[in-house]
Amino acid sequence: MKSILSESVWWLTGCPIIKMRIDVITLFPQFVQQVISCGVVGRAAEQGLLELHCWNPREYTADRHRTVDDRPYGGGPGMLMKVEPLQDAIGAVRAKNPNARLVYLSPQGRLLKQRMLADQAALGTVIFLCGRYEGIDERLIEQEVDEEWSLGDYVISGGELAAMVCIDAMTRLLPGALGDDESAQQDSFSEGLLDCPHYTRPEDYRGDCVPAVLMNGNHRDINAWREKQALGRTWQRRPDLLEATRLDDRQQELLDEYIAEFERTRKR
Repeated sequence: MKSILSESVWWLTGCPIIKMRIDVITLFPQFVQQVISCGVVGRAAEQGLLELHCWNPREYTADRHRTVDDRPYGGGPGMLMKVEPLQDAIGAVRAKNPNARLVYLSPQGRLLKQRMLADQAALGTVIFLCGRYEGIDERLIEQEVDEEWSLGDYVISGGELAAMVCIDAMTRLLPGALGDDESAQQDSFSEGLLDCPHYTRPEDYRGDCVPAVLMNGNHRDINAWREKQALGRTWQRRPDLLEATRLDDRQQELLDEYIAEFERTRKR
């Protein structure tokens, strides 16, 4: 079974993507900028692997109050973001980054998946549009937005947190962003499965010991155990992922072993 990362288009014009540019259109640029202040994303920015630019629609208003919202036609609660400031902000971003796709972060978008992030990271650039209030004018979505993404079936106050989640997840996929590039390839969902359990010192924690196979130094046995645990954990917690994954004969055998062991333990 191939990794999602290996299936993504990492090669453009004969070279691997070694730097990513992300533009974010937001009413709260200072908030979004915090994502590069620490951790993996911060180190990537310091190393020149990530370039983050924030654009505030208020800078593209014409009135002295810098108004970016208005009442919706047809009435109802809340306000909508106005077309003109957003349109001008988008135009300014595209003048600097003409080849980037515009992704609107919205509860109505496609449910975010690791493959979507990997494919987008492979292109080396993206523009995120963060909504606020009750959203943005539908005409802007139809005319300017290339795709809508959603973190899940719930509502948050704006797209900024969603943008920060996407920035973090995509940065992890950049070669050199992590201490070990294989770390991203072994994350949950990178091969369509959940990750296996992991253990560190102490060997015995409150009478619960590290599985013996991880202590014997036999890497073939360890890899087989980890693969079986990943299959079994996915079977238990996210069977929907297994339904979308084509297992080879060896993987099916490992999963059958896990299920048999699980059933024996449950009957005790």
